[in-house]
Amino acid sequence: MRLSTKGRFAVRAMLDIALREEFGPVTLADIASRQHISLSYLEQLFAKLRLQGLVISTRGPSGGYSIGRGTDAITVADIICAVEDASPTEKWPDSAPMQDMTQVLWDAANAKVFDFTQSVTLKSLVLDQLAMGIKIEQKTSPNRGVFKKPVQPSVRPNVPNSVFALGQTFRTP
Repeated sequence: MRLSTKGRFAVRAMLDIALREEFGPVTLADIASRQHISLSYLEQLFAKLRLQGLVISTRGPSGGYSIGRGTDAITVADIICAVEDASPTEKWPDSAPMQDMTQVLWDAANAKVFDFTQSVTLKSLVLDQLAMGIKIEQKTSPNRGVFKKPVQPSVRPNVPNSVFALGQTFRTP
């Protein structure tokens, strides 16, 4: 298992979606702005995540990405293996034609990392974030309807609304 920026970004993006799961699909543009990840890079990652069934895409004006399975069924190892195009039991590459003397060490380290990431679920990451007090804001959708008119506030809220009320303001007791 290889740990790289690609895997870190994929886990961050999946956590972002899982935190906002109750609000519906999340757009990649929203994830990119919140997580400071390039939109084109996210598109590449999500193509791989979608192929593995970790996310579901929804088209249309209120479209985006949703979690493909339950958050308790998705592990960090699943996410990393999906974007790294590697099997979880992949061996470290040999550094010489003859097997490296430390190959056993690196294979054991790889197994420990895989075991750890396999034990951490997306749900546990969500619960950790919520326990730390993260605030989840719901993005408000813009008024795009043809028949919706924006409500304009009154230009002068303290001005009398009739001639009679105007006369009352200038009247002295």
